[in-house]
Amino acid sequence: MKSFKIFAITAVLSFIATLSFAQTKSETFKVSGNCGMCKSKIEKAAIDAGATTAKWDVESKELTVKYNSASTNTAKIQQKIAGVGYDNAGAKATTESYNKLHGCCKYERNADAKNAKAACCSGDAKCAEHADGNHEAKADCCKDGKCSKEGHNGVDCCKKSD
Repeated sequence: MKSFKIFAITAVLSFIATLSFAQTKSETFKVSGNCGMCKSKIEKAAIDAGATTAKWDVESKELTVKYNSASTNTAKIQQKIAGVGYDNAGAKATTESYNKLHGCCKYERNADAKNAKAACCSGDAKCAEHADGNHEAKADCCKDGKCSKEGHNGVDCCKKSD
């Protein structure tokens, strides 16, 4: 009986120690959207992904989430939000999920990768023009298959545009 009590106390202390390592984190990042309906969907998706609280500001387009780092992370939350149609700082919604949004929720999306490729690169895997309109003399921007120059946002521009 004495050994059972010692075991039980050790188990409880071990559990408490484990809980102390799991931290509550708070993150704020941009999420595209327009209205109160967007707010509800964005916050619900964040909660469904494991956030303990989620507050999206319609004006600033910023979502602040709190979560337990032992059970989720920012990337999972961002992916879940993208899954319901909203582009954000860490994940882009698919065209299919974006198209399912209500008409008033369809925010203006950034240029898609196809348009970005056409704007920045020629067919010889060299950068022809940056998104900001500044021309560079065919500077090498495709070392890893993605544009490394500022303004390209990692777009695959090493192929000819369609």
